[in-house]
Amino acid sequence: MAFRVAISVGRQAKTSLFSVPRCLGTTYDVSASNLFPRTTPFPHYHQSGMKFSIRAINGTAADPVSAKKETQKPSSENWKIKMLYDGDCPLCMREVDMLRERNENYGTIKFVDISSDEYSPEDNQGLDYETVMGRIHAIQSDGTVVTDIEAFRKLYEAVDLGWVYAITKYEPVSTP
Repeated sequence: MAFRVAISVGRQAKTSLFSVPRCLGTTYDVSASNLFPRTTPFPHYHQSGMKFSIRAINGTAADPVSAKKETQKPSSENWKIKMLYDGDCPLCMREVDMLRERNENYGTIKFVDISSDEYSPEDNQGLDYETVMGRIHAIQSDGTVVTDIEAFRKLYEAVDLGWVYAITKYEPVSTP
């Protein structure tokens, strides 16, 4: 019943589908060169002879002091956790690239490629190449070695993504 009423009201108003885009600030150019609708980026509203428009402010010009602070990246020398990864593994590198990108804002993770010729077990709690290749390893700044899901949880927490692995803290999920 309500549907019939809506149809009859619509017929009486004799509205057109082309009236809807006008409300949204869309115009149509039906020339052969341009068959796509054009939208005005910001509609202008007229109120008693005044014209209002929206303007953007360039953030760097508005506050040059904050722009200098943004360019300074945190140093990875003050790391909280060291991630040992295989630089020859494409899957590992996807994870490392994502964490590196996040770490640019925090500087809390130090990345160590175990497949590199410069890898030294003495600098990494005595963990040799064969041991580290078996599973994911991370070393906390206090020297504690963490592996598997706990390593991922600590790494993600270091870049404020701890919520991703938070469920693994609970016993039914954390046990294999």
